[in-house]
This record gives sequence, C-alpha cells and structure tokens, in this order.
Amino acid sequence: MQPHDILPDHQNDVQVKGLTVRKGSVGAFLASVRDWQDPASDAATRAAAEADLRSLLPGLHALGLFQVLAARDPALQRLIDGAA
Repeated sequence: MQPHDILPDHQNDVQVKGLTVRKGSVGAFLASVRDWQDPASDAATRAAAEADLRSLLPGLHALGLFQVLAARDPALQRLIDGAA
C-alpha cells in the first residue's frame, strides 16, 4: 500500500470513525513530541506542544496508530493512553 492509496494528493483529510484526520497529522504529532520532550524547551513551548498532542490524539487513535506502535517514553505513553 502506498500513501496515495490512503489519501490522494488532491485530498487533505479523511473521515475515520466520525473524526476528520488531516494530512500531516502523524508528522505534526512527531514534531510536537520532539518539542514536548526537549529539555531545552521552555514551559510555554512544552505546554503548547502538549495541547497540540492532545488535539491530535483522537484522530491518531481512530486511525489505529497506537494499536501497532507504543511510545518508549512512559510519560508520552500515559498521555497517549489517557486520550484513548
């Protein structure tokens, strides 16, 4: 399966279990995790990253991402599990 089989180039989102999941959600999740975990990030950056993570989690759960992947960081896994 190729990415365009799931989401064609001209389409920016997909409906999954009643949720709209935008193209780029997984990439945004990864970028937010990096900011959230970075010890050099200030409190405001970490808070914004956590808010972004929380907003992305329902769609990523709907996609089934966390049925096949688990976080190595226990704090991140707790955040993921709390949004399930």
